[in-house]
Parts: sequence; C-alpha cells; structure tokens
Amino acid sequence: MNIHKVSTTPLSDQKPGTSGLRKAVRVFQQPHYLENFIQSIFDSVGDLRGQTLVLGGDGRYYNRQAIQIILKMASANGIGRIKVGQQGILSTPATSAIIRKYQAIGGIILSASHNPGGPNGDFGVKYNISNGGPAPEKVTEAIYDRTKVIDNYQILEAPDVDLETLGESHLGKTVVEVIDSVQDYEELMKSLFDFERIQQLLAKGNFRFSIDALHAVAGPYAHTIFEQRLGAPVGTVQNGTPLEDFGGGHPDPNLVYAHELVDILYGDNAPDFGAAFDGDGDRNMILGHKFFVTPSDSLAVLAANAKLVPGYSEGLAGVARSMPTSQAVDRVAAQIGIESYETPTGWKFFGNLLDAGKATLCGEESFGTGSNHIREKDGLWAVLFWLNIIAVRQQSVEQIVREHWQTYGRNYYSRHDYEEIETGPANTLIERLRSLLPTLKGKQFGNYEVEYSDDFSYTDPVDGSISEKQGVRIGFTDGSRIVVRLSGTGTQGATLRVYLESYEQDPAKHDLEPQQALASLITIAQEIAQIRELTGREQPTVIT
Repeated sequence: MNIHKVSTTPLSDQKPGTSGLRKAVRVFQQPHYLENFIQSIFDSVGDLRGQTLVLGGDGRYYNRQAIQIILKMASANGIGRIKVGQQGILSTPATSAIIRKYQAIGGIILSASHNPGGPNGDFGVKYNISNGGPAPEKVTEAIYDRTKVIDNYQILEAPDVDLETLGESHLGKTVVEVIDSVQDYEELMKSLFDFERIQQLLAKGNFRFSIDALHAVAGPYAHTIFEQRLGAPVGTVQNGTPLEDFGGGHPDPNLVYAHELVDILYGDNAPDFGAAFDGDGDRNMILGHKFFVTPSDSLAVLAANAKLVPGYSEGLAGVARSMPTSQAVDRVAAQIGIESYETPTGWKFFGNLLDAGKATLCGEESFGTGSNHIREKDGLWAVLFWLNIIAVRQQSVEQIVREHWQTYGRNYYSRHDYEEIETGPANTLIERLRSLLPTLKGKQFGNYEVEYSDDFSYTDPVDGSISEKQGVRIGFTDGSRIVVRLSGTGTQGATLRVYLESYEQDPAKHDLEPQQALASLITIAQEIAQIRELTGREQPTVIT
C-alpha cells in the first residue's frame, strides 16, 4: 500500500460555520474539495501519530464515500486507530461519548444536521476535539487558515474498508475498528437514567408514546433503547431506518417538518408522549397529548426536576443557554440558587463551562438540550430525561409544564425563520439594525419601552475569550425581548431568525396562543427591522 502525496490548490469557500463546514453535496464532490478540508484538519490539530480518531456520520448521501476517503487519508497521516461506526453510522451524541470514553484525540462527524439530504441536498464535516465537543473558534480558525494555503494532501492507495462487519482490520499501519454504533451510548444512558422505572411506566399499558426518527441516524438508537431495552411495543419508533435522502423529508424536529408526528399527537386517540429527532440525533422535539413543549420550556422543566433523575440527583452546578433561548431556565436557576450562563449560539460555547464544572445542563431554542455527560446536545438523552420525570411524577406532559408555569411564570416564546433569503438584503437588514442600536434606548413602541439595545458580545468566564456580534438584542422594561440574527447553518442564501419573548406571571393568562400573546412584539419587530421591505418576504418560512 503506497501513500500518495497529491498536489492541490486552496479553495476559497472552506470557512467552517457554527457547526463545521456545510455545503451542497455537489460542492463536496468536486475534485480535492473534501480532501483539502480533511488534510487541513489533520494539519491543524496537533501530532496525530499513533492517536485514536472516531469517525462516523448520519447516513446521508455521500456519507459512505467520504468515510472511505477519510479512512485512507487518516492512515496516510499516521493515525494509529480509527473507531468507525458500523455502516458508517454514528450519531453526533454517540461520537462525543465514544471520544470521551476511549480518550481519542478527536472525531470527524459527517453530517449537515437538520439540512436535507440526497444528491441535491447538503453534506457537512465537523471536527470534535478530545473533550468530545465541537472544535472551538481558535481550532476552526486554524483549520480555515490552513485551507487558504494548502498545497498537498496525503492519501493511502488501498481497497475500501468493509464497514458492515464488526471487528478490526488494518489499513496500512492503522487499525480500523468497526464498532457497534449504539452499544457505548446505550451504556452511558443506562448509567444516568432509571431504566427500571421507565420500564415499569411502559409496562403498565396506560402510557403510550410515539417516536419519529425522520429516517435519520437516531433510528437505530431509538429502536435499540426504547423498543428492545425498555420494552416499548414494536412500532413505537417510526421512520427508524436511516436513508440517504431521509425519505425525501427534512430531518428537522419542529412543528412544520415533523408534521406526521404532530398529526399523531394532535389526532384522535393520540398517545401520551411524542418526540422527534434531527439528522444527526442531537436535537429533539417534545410533545404531550395535544401539547407542544417549546425547547426553552423543556430545558427549564429538566432543570427544575433534575433531582428526580439518578444521574443528577445531587443537583446541578449551574445551567447555560444560548442568548436567543428564552429566559425560563434563568428563573429556575435563581430559585434553586445556581448560576445561569448566557452564551452565543453554538454548542461549542458550552464546552468550557461544562469542562470547568460551572454548568451541568445546557440548552438552545433550536431544539437542542444536553448535559455534562458529553459535550454535544443529545436528542435521545432529552427524551429519556422526560420519560424518567414522567415515571417518577406520574403526571402528563401538560400537567408537568402547567405546574411549572404556576411556579415560575410562563415565558411566551416564538422563533420566526425566513429561510434562503438573498444574502445581500439579509446583511443590509442586520447592518441597518446595528446602526439603529444607539438610538433605541428609551423609545416607546406602543406599550413597550426599550430598556437596552445591543449586539450581543460574550466574554468566556473560563478562558476570557471574546465573541462579538452574536445577535441584535432589543430588551424592554417589562422583560420582553426581540432578538435578530443570521444563522450560520444553512447552505443556500441566508436564514434570518427573529426571536420573540414575553414573560407572564399571572396563571390566568397562561392559556394564550403564543402568536397571539406575542402579536404586539411581532409588529414591533417588523417595524424596527423592516423585514418585509428589505427581504420581500410577507411571512416567515417556519414559525416555532
């Protein structure tokens, strides 16, 4: 087997976003495109010789081909052992768990998360560091800097590796270990949750639930844990076989793209609990019987009930949320006497807090929840947490959430997404908003008076690093907020996200429909940001 040193030239569009490098499949299929980026990772993360690397993906189109290329490049770059998921399948949470368990130098995750798949869909590459979390900005910047000057990559000339059969083989001097994709992750979940109590809940026969894996990577994990391990009836997990195009669907667990599950939970003879996961298994949507739990409320409920779960029975060190996420968890933290940290969007910002022991639970409004058990958000973990709480409290999802509101008040919350708008107008809108910020304090918009307006900047309390321009915030004297930012997870045009939040303490006013409760803020957001005038969009693409 010969190692080839292949000459190449830099490509101009390989700057990683908040979750790695995401592009259309056809972009990654260009000559040298994937290879350039992978070699840039290997060149930027330290001495790889003899180290262990974890490798897998969400099963989307181009996953298998990319894995074979990466295996041969990893061998050529001297990596000692590669743990790769059977059939190339590894969820993002499982990858993080395996990196941590086996003290690997890091892992490469092949996913574009909740973006569509297939030949005309998206693909992505993300590097996770030795703590199991996404590479921080200093690492992604080093990778990007390397892509701008790269002139060669190394690859082993060798047959493709058999990814179907568990066990070890050699690729040059590198040991390739094809591992059970679920086993290590299942063991970790069993150490955190009361599986016996959840089994008892399911065995009674009066609690029914439905899981939609959206034909993505969470399917095999859900089948194994919920049906085979915990005894849920076969068929509880729907769309559980990963498909390269996710069955033609959009693997994004929200009320629009997981509409099949929503129809079930809001239909006749609806089950008691429902959940959906995204492409790489790190996001979750929680539903009760004809009841939707916002991701922000979900994080707050988990924090308030953490001591009911074995893995968190001794309490929480602290909690953390992304800045656009509602302030519901802050109220829980204040009442139980722990710190609540507000970070920029992107799970990598939680890593330092978790490593330093400052936070135990973390969450994002974009359907992501997790804890210090790994360094990624974790969809199945969140569902097991909810099932454990339900098993202990013997209440419905709606009862649990409504009691939470009575105790802490309700944070009415919604996110309006304007997807695939032209980049130029999107940037113009944000820059215009930034120019207005110094003038807004004290201004009156209907019954709302602006208390503060800024472009969120974050100073990491652990290492002192500063992240600027993380989203425009407009806060009002009654605690309401409007947040506007551009998302870094799309591959076409820009996605403008508008976040709206209003706090209501009075239980008599906890039954409003969120869009109704937030109607005045929606009007104010349009007035200030001039979304319709600058983007041409009359309505959001998705409302959650």
